[in-house]
Amino acid sequence: MNALAAMKLPTIEVNGLPRERLEVMAEAGARVLECYRVLQKSDANVVGEVLRDQGEFYEWDHYPSEDVYDRETHSQYYYHAHPPEKRANKWGAEHGHFHTFLRPKGMPARIEPAPLADYEAPADPNDALTHFVGVSMNRAGYPIRLFTTNRWVTGEVWYAADDVITMLEKFEIDQALPSWPVNVWITGMLQLFQPQIEALLRQRDRTVAEWEASHPGLNAYEDRDLEITSITDISVEDQVKKVDKALRAAAAA
Repeated sequence: MNALAAMKLPTIEVNGLPRERLEVMAEAGARVLECYRVLQKSDANVVGEVLRDQGEFYEWDHYPSEDVYDRETHSQYYYHAHPPEKRANKWGAEHGHFHTFLRPKGMPARIEPAPLADYEAPADPNDALTHFVGVSMNRAGYPIRLFTTNRWVTGEVWYAADDVITMLEKFEIDQALPSWPVNVWITGMLQLFQPQIEALLRQRDRTVAEWEASHPGLNAYEDRDLEITSITDISVEDQVKKVDKALRAAAAA
């Protein structure tokens, strides 16, 4: 695998983070685990919830079919799957993955798209959305990896990593439908793993810049040979334990 095509991050430690940040992460982790507890009482899981009443599951289709869009926060997500030969043989097996976004109406006023040579403003200004991170799910319905993608993958508008990072706290799906537990879970996941997501976004920009430098004459943002731009394995339970340990250390200091 070409090292420029996807950079797998080392373990991101949470020790030393501000106590306020750790407290937000701890609360998010508690909500994520509570979603699991409630779903497990009905032998359900996050993936099963998002696919419920959606008919036959087809690769590439979005679930739910109209995506999930919070019209107050302008946060958005959907779930889908790629053919296994397109993904599993490179990054490891998965059932599918969530993609998470924020649209301009939910962005801070000062945020502008990156000044790329081929940038064209969409007809609807609210279509200039940014992609945060993908969340890979295993067949049991639990998260196993986080990853970022090249621009062409989701049709996003490109924003510099530092600007995307400032928007992370804006992501919230605060509505009951199509599934309250999934909406709470996906919101909590972006808060619980914020340090990893920040690192992934910065690596995303480095990967694309390195690809551009090593492929002169090509538009790196539209190059189909560059899909995943950064990736890391995750465990909710391990992250919750690390945050709890860091909080106890901060309290003792």
